[in-house]
Amino acid sequence: MNIGSICTREIVMVDASETLRKAAALMREYHVGSLLVVRQANGGQQAIGVITDRDLAIEVMARGIDDTAVRVADLVRGRLVTAPANASLDEAIAAIEKEGVRRLLVTTADGRLVGIVSLDDLLDALAAQMVSLTRAVRGGLAREAAQRRPLTTPDLSAVRVAAAEDSGMQRRFDG
Repeated sequence: MNIGSICTREIVMVDASETLRKAAALMREYHVGSLLVVRQANGGQQAIGVITDRDLAIEVMARGIDDTAVRVADLVRGRLVTAPANASLDEAIAAIEKEGVRRLLVTTADGRLVGIVSLDDLLDALAAQMVSLTRAVRGGLAREAAQRRPLTTPDLSAVRVAAAEDSGMQRRFDG
């Protein structure tokens, strides 16, 4: 599995010159927690960063800053972190860990943006793999039980167990 197969391909964008109120309205309208920040360059759009609902809450609201006085570009920090669509989940996790981000922009080999993958996306994919692995183990056990004849049950009526105080078991179970 690669990140191109699990990334979100519908990316909501906001122009760097927009107000934070506009950014928040876009997040609400599209039910997303992050926006790709773009600016006009060379006759097209160039991605310059990502802002999140957390950025709005921590950097603006918690400080009591007037959201109409700040532009989206003012919240963009650091550089964009990208990964190719054919990167494995392990490679994406390593990049997220190394760069200290929660999202990766997913690109084609020639650098064209195709989606975004978040920590949540990676957790969902890994959880699905774990469910599949669990089903495989349980299915194997069920097949084995159905194919093998049961062993004869031993007669335990003649087996005696030493008293707890004689065997030291009392101390182990009682602490």
